Amino acid sequence: MKKMPKSYITDAERKKLQASGLSQNCIYIFEAEAAEKANDGQTKWEWLAMIEYPAHSLLCLRKWRGAQFIRDMGFSTKSADEEYGSDWLDKGVVIGGHHF
Repeated sequence: MKKMPKSYITDAERKKLQASGLSQNCIYIFEAEAAEKANDGQTKWEWLAMIEYPAHSLLCLRKWRGAQFIRDMGFSTKSADEEYGSDWLDKGVVIGGHHF
């Protein structure tokens, strides 16, 4: 289990979010937004790295931020590994004749 990043929301706010039925991924997004409002970009990305993303989202993140960023921040690549193969992060993938 990953170490939880610094939180900028209160325990009461978190409990309210949990009680409302939001998924854990949604709560992580609220945490990331709170870090962004506090001008803590590093913590924002730490919270965003806690989310389980679909394969196509990880592919976009690789395009925008690079493979090393995904590794350094500790993003889970399980969905993309299953969809594209374990070497997708370094080699990229071809979808519909287009290289990503």
